[in-house]
Amino acid sequence: MMKKKSISASKASLVLFLCQMISALDVPLDSKLLEELLQPPTITQQSPKDYIVDPRENIVIQCEAKGKPPPSFSWTRNGTHFDIDKDAQVTMKPNSGTLVINIMNGGKAEAYEGVYQCTARNERGAAISNNIVIRPSRSPLWTKEKLEPNHVREGDSLVLHCRPPVGLPPPIIFWMDNAFQRLPQSERVSQGLNGDLYFSNVQPEDTREDYICYARFNHTQTIQQKQPISVKVFSMDSLNDTIAANLSDTDIYGAKPVTERQPILLTPTGSTSTKVELRGNVLLLECIAAGLPTPVIRWIKEGGELPVNRTFFENFKKTLKIIDVSEADSGNYKCIARNMLGSVHHVISVTVKAAPYWITAPRNLVLSPGEDGTLICRANGNPKPNISWFANGVPIAIAPEDPSRKVDGDTIIFSHVQERSSAVYQCNASNEYGYLLANAFVNVLAEPPRVLTPANKLYQVIADSPALLDCAYFGSPKPEIEWFKGVKGSILRGNEYVFHDNGTLEIPVAQKDSTGTYTCVARNELGKVQNEVRLEVKDPTMIIKQPEYKVIQRYGQVSFECIIRHDSTLLPTVIWLKDNDELPDDERFLVGKDNLTIMNVTDKDDGTYTCIVNTTLDSVSASAVLTVVARPNPPFDLELTGQLERSVELSWIPGDENNSPIRNFVIEYEDGLHEPGVWHYQTEVPGTQTTVQLKLSPYVNYSFRVIAVNEIGRSQPSEPSEQYLTKSANPDENPSNVQGIGSEPDNLVITWESLKGFQSNGPGLQYKVSWRQKDVDDEWTSVIVANVSKYIVSGTPTFVPYEIKVQALNDLGYAPEPSEVIGHSGEDLPMVAPGNVQVHVINSTLAKVHWDPVPLKTVRGHLQGYKVYYWKVQSLSRRSRRHVEKKILTFRGNKTFGMLPGLEPYSSYKLNVRVVNGKGEGPASPDKVFKTPEGVPSSPSFLKITNPTLDSLTLEWGSPTHPNGVLTSYILKFQPINNTHELGPLVEIRIPANESSLILKNLNYSTRYKFYFNAQTSVGSGSQITEEAVTIMDEGKMAMASRQIDIATQGWFIGLMCAVALLILILLIVCFIRRNKGGKYPVKEKEDAHADPEIQPMKEDDGTFGEYSDAEDHKPLKKGSRTPSDRTVKKEDSDDSLVDYGEGVNGQFNEDGSFIGQYSGKKEKEPAEGNESSEAPSPVNAMNSFV
Repeated sequence: MMKKKSISASKASLVLFLCQMISALDVPLDSKLLEELLQPPTITQQSPKDYIVDPRENIVIQCEAKGKPPPSFSWTRNGTHFDIDKDAQVTMKPNSGTLVINIMNGGKAEAYEGVYQCTARNERGAAISNNIVIRPSRSPLWTKEKLEPNHVREGDSLVLHCRPPVGLPPPIIFWMDNAFQRLPQSERVSQGLNGDLYFSNVQPEDTREDYICYARFNHTQTIQQKQPISVKVFSMDSLNDTIAANLSDTDIYGAKPVTERQPILLTPTGSTSTKVELRGNVLLLECIAAGLPTPVIRWIKEGGELPVNRTFFENFKKTLKIIDVSEADSGNYKCIARNMLGSVHHVISVTVKAAPYWITAPRNLVLSPGEDGTLICRANGNPKPNISWFANGVPIAIAPEDPSRKVDGDTIIFSHVQERSSAVYQCNASNEYGYLLANAFVNVLAEPPRVLTPANKLYQVIADSPALLDCAYFGSPKPEIEWFKGVKGSILRGNEYVFHDNGTLEIPVAQKDSTGTYTCVARNELGKVQNEVRLEVKDPTMIIKQPEYKVIQRYGQVSFECIIRHDSTLLPTVIWLKDNDELPDDERFLVGKDNLTIMNVTDKDDGTYTCIVNTTLDSVSASAVLTVVARPNPPFDLELTGQLERSVELSWIPGDENNSPIRNFVIEYEDGLHEPGVWHYQTEVPGTQTTVQLKLSPYVNYSFRVIAVNEIGRSQPSEPSEQYLTKSANPDENPSNVQGIGSEPDNLVITWESLKGFQSNGPGLQYKVSWRQKDVDDEWTSVIVANVSKYIVSGTPTFVPYEIKVQALNDLGYAPEPSEVIGHSGEDLPMVAPGNVQVHVINSTLAKVHWDPVPLKTVRGHLQGYKVYYWKVQSLSRRSRRHVEKKILTFRGNKTFGMLPGLEPYSSYKLNVRVVNGKGEGPASPDKVFKTPEGVPSSPSFLKITNPTLDSLTLEWGSPTHPNGVLTSYILKFQPINNTHELGPLVEIRIPANESSLILKNLNYSTRYKFYFNAQTSVGSGSQITEEAVTIMDEGKMAMASRQIDIATQGWFIGLMCAVALLILILLIVCFIRRNKGGKYPVKEKEDAHADPEIQPMKEDDGTFGEYSDAEDHKPLKKGSRTPSDRTVKKEDSDDSLVDYGEGVNGQFNEDGSFIGQYSGKKEKEPAEGNESSEAPSPVNAMNSFV
C-alpha cells in the first residue's frame, strides 16, 4: 500500500469522492480535472429511510447522484421494478432521479405506500439508495364515548385518561380548558408521558367541568379535541353537612375527615418494570405518586451515578431524562416517592440496545492499473450486525466474477486491478433494530501527469515565516515530484526544504534570499509536465512604539501610541479595539496616524486598548490597559452601635474606590447642640478599616460623617449618621494658655483660652479665677465669671509676680484642680539711665561702647536690653555739615557692651545709652562725644583726558567724594601700550592736593597710554581710577607705516617670519628646560610687584570689621618701580617666574580703536612696572614679541 495523502481543496463545484480515501491516488477537487476524468456514480442526496408524507400534498422522493459520464436512474417498489412511464401520476425530474408523485391532481397517497429504492448507473458501475419507506400521515378523530363525571373526595388521588387516537406520527398531547388556556400544573397535578393527567391529591379548587385533552398532529397541522371531563371534589365539611341532614345523630360520624396518607405509585405500577432504549436516543423514565402531603420524587442509579451533563429532570422531577444514551447507561434506575408519612419506590431495569453503527465505513478507492487495494466495512450494534456485500447493486455472490477481487468477511481485497475492475460496491450492516447501507466505488484510471496549480503563480510571505509553494498534481500511476530553483537550478534537497506528499514545497524559514522562481516537475510512466511559480519575501510588519499602560484621572486626556514599520510594498491598515471590540461611536475618540487619543475620559473608557496592524500577509497587535482613576465615591450606610456615655462604634460601607485604592477614611463630627452646621475633624483610620470606636465628650449632640481619601483626593462626605446626644458631666479639663500680664502699672490682666462648646460637658459653663501675690503670705482671691476669656485685677503694685489659676465649672460641678501659672502685674518705664558710658575707637570705621548695667529694681519690668543711639555730628575735613541722622543699635538681654560698625573716618560722633523693658525706654545717658581717625580717601570723582596732540595730553580730575581725612597729594601713574598689548615702562608723578588739572608733555606720537590716578591722605592711598588715551599720529609716519604694512602682507615675508619664529621657539624651549632644572625664582617678590593697590587687608577684632592697617602696608608699589631710573636691571630681578607672564595682559581693540582689556585677570590691577622685554627671556614673552 502506498502512503495516505492529504487533499488540497480548491474551487470545485462538484465533489467527486467522499471526504477520505484509502488508496494509492488522491483525485484533487479541480473542476476542470473532474470534467475530464471517468468516475462511477455516487449518491449525493436521498430521502430518509422512514418517510412520512402529508397525504394532501405531492410526494417527492429524492435521489441525486453524480458521475462521469452522468448516471441514469431507475427505481424499485416493494422489491420489483417500478415502471414510471406506465403511471401518469409519477414523473422523474430532468437530469435527476428524484420522483414526483402527483397527489394534488387526483392521486391518493395510500396507493403509493411502500418501500422504494433508487439506482444510479453509468459505464463504471451502479450505486443504490437506502430502502425508503413511504407512509402517509394519519390524524384520525376521537371515537365517540360517554364520559361520566368524576366525584372525588378531597385528598384522594385522581387520573384523567386522555387515550388519543393512534396517528402517524404519534400526536402531541396537552390539556386545556374551554377558554383554550393551558391548565396549570405543579408537583401535585401533572401530565404523564402517555398524556394522562395525574392528581397526587385533589383539592376543592380542582372542581371544574372543562378538563379537555387535545391531540396535535404536526404533519397535517390539525388538532383533535376530546370531550370535556367533569371533576367534582367533595370537602369533608360539606359531606358531613349532607349526611347530617339525612341520618341520625349516631351515623353522622361515618364520614371521616381528610386524613394524610403515605405515598403510593400511580405509574408505573408494581415494584419493578423494564425499559429498552436504542443507543443514541433519549431515555425517558417516569414515576408519578399519590399521597398527602404531595410526595417528592428522587432518582438514583443502583450501583452507579447518573451521567453528568446528560441527565435532566422534568415535570417537577417526576421524569428522568438522559440524552444520547449508550450501552454504559444500562442498569437499574430507582425512583423514590416520599412524604412525611413514608416512602415508596420503583425499580426500572433499563437495557440499551443498538441499531448498527459504523466503525469503519467503506471509502472510495482510486487505483492505477496493476495496483492493489482494499475496501473495509466494519459496523457494530446490539445484537452484532450481519455484513453483506453487493457489487453494482447485486449481491456479490451472484455478481459477475472479477479475478482481481476477493471477499474476506467485512473486507474486499483487490490485487493487480485493471480498468475493467471499476465498479460500485455496497456494504449492508443490519440487525433487528435497523440497517446501514454504504456505497464505495473502485475507479481504475491511467492518466499522464497534470499540474493543476496555475502557471507563474505569485506567492508572497513574510521573512522568517514558512513559505508553501503549491504543485497540485494528478496522474495515474501517481507522479513523482521534483523542485528546482531558477531556470537552470539544480534539484532542491536538504533539511532547509520540506517536500509534502501533495506536491507542496515548504521553506520553513523563508529569508530575503529565498525570493525567486521555483519550478516543479511531475513525471510518471505516461509522461512529464512542469510548472513555474514565483516567491517574494517581504519584511515583517513591526510595532516599534507600542501603546503603554496608562493611568488617567477622570475627565483628563490620554493618548496611546502605535508607531509601525512595514515593507514598503505592503499597505498596512491600523485598527483600534477596546476590550476586543470596536471603538465606541463617540467623537471623543480621535484616531490619528500613529496614535489613539481619548478626550474627556470617563469611567466607561476603562479597559484594554489594542492596536492591530494588518497587511495582506501578516498581522501584528499590541495592547495596553487604560485605568481611569478618580476620587472615591462617598461611603454610605453609616451605622452607630454600642452607644455608651463616652464612646460609640461607627461603621460604614465604602463607596467605589474608582481604581485608586482608598488610603484612609476621615471621620468628622457635628455638634448640633453648640455649633450646628460646623464639621470638625474627629479621627482617621486606614483604608482597610470600616469600623472605628470613637471617644465622645459629654453634653454633645453628635452626628458623624465619613470621607474616603485615595491618591487622587478626597471623596464627597457621606450622608450624616443618626444623631447621638451624650449625657452631661463635670468638665474634664480647664482652660489652656492661662497668662497674667498687666496692661497698666497698677493692674493684672488674666487671660485664658475658653473651652469649646463640647468641652463644657454640660450647661452653665463658668470659670473660677484665682490669684495671689507670689512670695507673700496672702490668701487666694477668687471670683467666678461667665463664659469669657479675660479678667482684670486692679490696684496691684507695679510689676510684681502673681500666682494665677483658672478652673472651669458647670451646673454639675467643677473641673479637676487646675495648675498654677506665674504672671506679673503691669510694667512702668525704667527709672534710671545706664552710667559710666565709655567709647573705644578701634579704627576709622569701628568703635566699641561700654556701660554699667542699671539696678533691676529700677527697670520696673522685664529687662529686654539696651539701645545705643549714635549720630554723626560733623566731618573733620573742610566740608559743610550734612543732615544729622540718628542710628540705633539694640543689644538684647543684660549685655553691657557693643560694637558700632559703619562709621565714617575722620568724623565727630555722639552717642547715648538707654535701658528698655516691656513698657518702653528709660532715660538717656549723657551724650558721649568721640572722633574717628583719618582713613584712606575714596577714588577721585572723575578723570578726564582732553586736548590730545602729537606729544601731549591734558588731564582733569575731581576731588574724592569721601576724603576720609586731609588730602596730602594725588598720585598719577601711566605707561604706554604697544600694538601687541604689552605695557611699557610705568611713570609715576606726585601732584599737590590743591591741583585739579595737569598737562603731560614729551609723550610719543600715535601712542596709547593707560593712566592710574588716586588720592592720598596721611594714612595712605585711596582706590584708583583708570583711563586710556591716544596721542595724535604723524602723517609722514602714517605713509611709511602703510608701506611697511604692504611688505608685511607679502607671502614670502610671512613665510620667512614663521620659519624664524619656529627656530627661536625651539631654542627658547631647550633653554627654558635647562634653566628649570635648577633655577630658583623670587616668585613672591614678582607677585607683590603685581599687587592691586585697591586690595587692602582687613583685621578681625572681637568679631567686628577691622580698620585699615598701617601706612607701610598700603604703598602702591612695595619696592617702587621695577625698572630703576637709570633703566638698568637689578641682578636679583633677572631671575624671573612664570607667574609674571601667566598673569600678563589679555586685551583687545574695539572697532573705534579704543583699548579694552583686563590685566592679570582683574579689572583695575596695579600695572606692571617697566617693559618686561628687558628681563630674563621666557618662551611666552619671546612669542609675544613676534605677534
